[in-house]
Amino acid sequence: MQVKRYDEGNTVGRQTISQFHGDLDLQGADTGVFITTSSFTNSAEEAARTFNIKLIDGDTLTKLMIDYKVGVQVMQNYELLEIDDEFFEID
Repeated sequence: MQVKRYDEGNTVGRQTISQFHGDLDLQGADTGVFITTSSFTNSAEEAARTFNIKLIDGDTLTKLMIDYKVGVQVMQNYELLEIDDEFFEID
């Protein structure tokens, strides 16, 4: 696994994914996960498919953090109400 904290617009490219694949190969691993707070170039995504590397970009990371409540906190809850039509029925 490798994680990069990049600013928005500073994308992870093919070369970085290829280097990660080389590191995986040296460790005898046949798959890996690469996470960034930014995004990946198209060529990086193609390389990742070739090398069996799972990519998680900033948007996906944010969604996973919210889904699994990791590194987030509830700021406010909302209550949604609807009219109970049966309550107002006249027999």
